[in-house]
Amino acid sequence: MEKTEAILIGRTRYSETTLIVQWCSAEQGLFRTIAKGALRPKSAFAGLLDLFVSADISYTHSRSSDLHTLVEAHWQNPRLGLRSSYGRVLAATYLVKLVSLVVEPHAPIPAIHELLIKALDYLNDHDPSRALIERFELRLAEDLGLVGEGASSGGQAAHAIEDSFHRRLPVQRRQVLTWIEERPA
Repeated sequence: MEKTEAILIGRTRYSETTLIVQWCSAEQGLFRTIAKGALRPKSAFAGLLDLFVSADISYTHSRSSDLHTLVEAHWQNPRLGLRSSYGRVLAATYLVKLVSLVVEPHAPIPAIHELLIKALDYLNDHDPSRALIERFELRLAEDLGLVGEGASSGGQAAHAIEDSFHRRLPVQRRQVLTWIEERPA
């Protein structure tokens, strides 16, 4: 059995009572677990497997696939403030999808994990800003070696990420920036 602190970054229904849960951990990187019976009313996971929650988890490592079995989860930081604004959820979704775009599964990512924790903790208490989004993109690009330290613009970092990975940035980037611009002051 393995134990780690991880951020829940995705959930997919597998069956009527079971979820596939994607996690981001400093030591394990991005990985998936199956939470059997998680949607049953009396499940040990009832109410615990929510997006953007940091939790101490235990899981059994699968020998035959990349889908491990979740054994237990305990909230470390629920980040309930994220749910107070559509913009906060949208920004958190963009940041998580951006990390998922650039990180290989099961690769240790201590610096990126710490960056994601800081950004999600900020969004827990504050609405997103263009500066937050661009600063996150810049730090991520620096950690990946795509731009030099001290680069000036998050916009440049976003283009460097897009060019290096030959993929478009998640659509939530445009959506969150539009939300920021249209938000009443």
